[in-house]
Amino acid sequence: MTERYFVTGTDTEVGKTVASSALLQAARLQGFTTAGYKPVASGSEMTAEGLRNTDALALQRHSSLPLSYQAVNPYTFAEPTSPHIVSAEEQRPIAFSVLSAGLRALEQQAEWVLVEGAGGWFTPLSDHRTFADWVTDEQLPVILVVGVRLGCINHAMLTAQAIKHSGLRFAGWIANDVVAPGQRHQEYLTTLKRVLPAPFLGEIPWLEEGVEHAQTGQYLDLNALLPATASAQ
Repeated sequence: MTERYFVTGTDTEVGKTVASSALLQAARLQGFTTAGYKPVASGSEMTAEGLRNTDALALQRHSSLPLSYQAVNPYTFAEPTSPHIVSAEEQRPIAFSVLSAGLRALEQQAEWVLVEGAGGWFTPLSDHRTFADWVTDEQLPVILVVGVRLGCINHAMLTAQAIKHSGLRFAGWIANDVVAPGQRHQEYLTTLKRVLPAPFLGEIPWLEEGVEHAQTGQYLDLNALLPATASAQ
């Protein structure tokens, strides 16, 4: 049976893709065939192959299976704004059925599927529905990425509360050092470990350059996931 996880963040720009890439690396090290999925991405550039989003390209690169770009990212938008705004402007509504169809296709190929959201937990995909609604429909266990910086404790607790309210399994959380650690860094981590009701999967250190290509899977412990991820080997 395929293991599936949804990665959300305490906000935008907290390193969801860095953490998602690390999770894919860690799962691959345990012997799983893996697939990354970024169903909705805004903020993309035109290339010879068409619109391409750097986050989706990272998930494609770190998947163990050779996946097409379309399989990884069915909805690609150029403008870096909330998906519900740009999809309405382009008259390209985001259909939950398309998101789910893409997920089903990856589940048939991979043993371990990682789905990365856009922005934070309640990012709107239309005027009436959010990413959280789709994740709840799919009953995906959630992994939270916390960008460790001033203000992160409040944002992490609010997001954890929202995940709990949805009835979904809060499978674990990752500390991502999005800025160079300050003098209160360890105290932030200690507090987060105390207040977040999920296993701590690891801390990805501050990497000033090349983080998108770094081997960061070594910093994470997938065995801490609930229920524990068993090795595929």
